[in-house]
Amino acid sequence: MSSSPWSTSWSTPPLAGGPGGADALRPLVGTVLAALRDGATARGGPLPPGGPEDVAARLRAALRDGTTEAGDPGHEVRHDPRHDVLPDTGTGAEEALRTLVTALARGAADPAHPLCAAHLHTPPLALAAAADLAASALNPSMDSWDQAPAASALEQLVTRALAAETHPAGHRPDALVTTGGTESNQLALLLAREHHGPTLQTVCGANAHHSVHRAAWLLGLPEPVTVPAPDGTIDLTALAAVLTDLRGPLLVTATAGTTDTGSIDPLPEIADLCDDHGATLHVDAAYGGPLLFSETRRHLLAGLDRARTVTLDLHKLGWQPVAAGLLAVPDTALLDALRHTAPYLNADDDTRAGLPDLLGRSPRTSRRPDILKIAVTLRALGRTGLGHLVDRVCATAGRLADLVEKDPRLDLHQRPALSTVLFRPTGATDETVAATRRDLLTHGHAVLGRAHADGRLWLKATLLNPHTTPDDLEELLAHTALVEGSTTR
Repeated sequence: MSSSPWSTSWSTPPLAGGPGGADALRPLVGTVLAALRDGATARGGPLPPGGPEDVAARLRAALRDGTTEAGDPGHEVRHDPRHDVLPDTGTGAEEALRTLVTALARGAADPAHPLCAAHLHTPPLALAAAADLAASALNPSMDSWDQAPAASALEQLVTRALAAETHPAGHRPDALVTTGGTESNQLALLLAREHHGPTLQTVCGANAHHSVHRAAWLLGLPEPVTVPAPDGTIDLTALAAVLTDLRGPLLVTATAGTTDTGSIDPLPEIADLCDDHGATLHVDAAYGGPLLFSETRRHLLAGLDRARTVTLDLHKLGWQPVAAGLLAVPDTALLDALRHTAPYLNADDDTRAGLPDLLGRSPRTSRRPDILKIAVTLRALGRTGLGHLVDRVCATAGRLADLVEKDPRLDLHQRPALSTVLFRPTGATDETVAATRRDLLTHGHAVLGRAHADGRLWLKATLLNPHTTPDDLEELLAHTALVEGSTTR
């Protein structure tokens, strides 16, 4: 006799939501937390040693037999890998969580480790990660009100408040939640194209994020005109010349916190040039935007409010789990170009009856309630708490720069504008700098980035961990102050 699809011969896994969701999650969360601890302990540093092959081998071993010890890759038995990923009989929730979370944590680049300082890859706050658990359990989908009643109301309140930070004199400031700086920049170009037409010419500095050029390509716009940025910021004389020579609608993209150096373009002067030449201004403040929370550093963003669109990204200097991006505008009417109708999501009669229309809040349909973790963080820390974190990591970068300047074996590129420091061993070739970085990665000692400036390759430390100590900085430099023929510090 064939079994019924409603057979009780196997147990239906519990759900995360509803009145019983918390009870179902509680033991699983305990398993996850233990696995995170065990994996980090086994890793023992900012990055797993051994390089890509060893990391992949350990993951294969975890999938195959539940261990995190890699065997000899040359003697692995060949078999169908589908059986590892999708076994005929499952191992159960506790084993699957324990095995794979441990393996992932052991093989992670951990931004919470003070020597993991390569990228704008922030260590998320514990409270923000906890809020993300609630978002995952409730699973609102932010594409119609009947899927996300409270989350959509929270998003409206928080985005408007954050937009009022970037545009305090705006008529009706508003912001869209995005996956990060790349999507925000793309949306900024999209809105400008819809306003000005397909002949829109983008102008950006050589210091601009790569997503500006990619967005122009994706949107079928002309290739952006690139203005020199010899000191890490846009050359104003060159920008004026370009704007004088070009004809037609123009969009100037400035940067408040470049990826390579953290430099901030001269926003008031750029805004003046845009006014003089009838150009629209967009500011990519994905990195530097949270300076608005700092009483001592917010003046560095003077002129930001003159931009028609502003990119923010709180999974950088906002200590949020990915994703937590925004695109802010001074008036919600500027977002009208994104309006879109799908009768099953935002039927006209529902909208007229008062149900909020969410479909024009993003080019995506299904999207997570990323606003919850942001709202929890804003409420928990307030402006003062967030400003303190911003000031703390910027001060840490200043201390690292001091140490580099005092060390005759190291060269400093320039004093940090935000929390990024570029340095290199004195007298080293670019090949040595690149090899040093890869050696640190392979041995799991430290995670540093790389950046070209002044015609040379530099090691890049992006300091986003507010718990980093002076001893951590000394250790970081001890790993990197090596050149050919020198000895370890």
